[in-house]
Amino acid sequence: MLEAFNFRVLLDYMPLFGKGLWATVWLSALSLFGALLVGILACGARLSRLGFLSAAAAAYIEAIRSTPLLAQLYFLYFGLPSLGVRLPEHHTGILALSLNSGAYMAEILRAGVLSVSWGQIEAGIAFGLTYLQRMRYIVLPQALGITIPPLLGQAIVLVKDSALLSLISVFELTRAGQILTSERFMPAEGFFTTALLYLMIYYALKTLSSWWQKKLIFVHPA
Repeated sequence: MLEAFNFRVLLDYMPLFGKGLWATVWLSALSLFGALLVGILACGARLSRLGFLSAAAAAYIEAIRSTPLLAQLYFLYFGLPSLGVRLPEHHTGILALSLNSGAYMAEILRAGVLSVSWGQIEAGIAFGLTYLQRMRYIVLPQALGITIPPLLGQAIVLVKDSALLSLISVFELTRAGQILTSERFMPAEGFFTTALLYLMIYYALKTLSSWWQKKLIFVHPA
């Protein structure tokens, strides 16, 4: 199969793939930061004792999880301008990925917080710790340790979902493969290289996740 590949042309397009890879990395990094911020806020609102705040967070999470990312992306890209809000393509893509992944991260974080036993919280109350002190010294250290591996798993999903940004003219890794395919009519070379580079990103994140899980087992032996 490899004999059929035109490596000479592929080498000519490697700088383009390098730019696409870098664009995917920084778009995913910014989206991941935004998703974590959205997830923390939504988790806090979901766990709030204020009923309207918890209901609003639950509605947002269910709305995001019950609709496809592509529909959310098209709504932001085509729908917002009709409402008078215009954003550059990159900003629209980062916003869509942040809102989508943030809903899933909110549920991961909520599960981590709820996994902390109520007895430990009661002990904190008995020692006179305030709500913020209980969160800082008891709940969050344990919750974050448990939720890091699934959060990294969600980060991998976010990176793969970033390929959809090529549909709104954002230049990234998949778009680089599309350019090679359309200019030289070489879909095998274009999309095989694209898939290979996504695989490299995936294994880098998977290695990080495995390392953290081993560290977690060491810190919290069964």
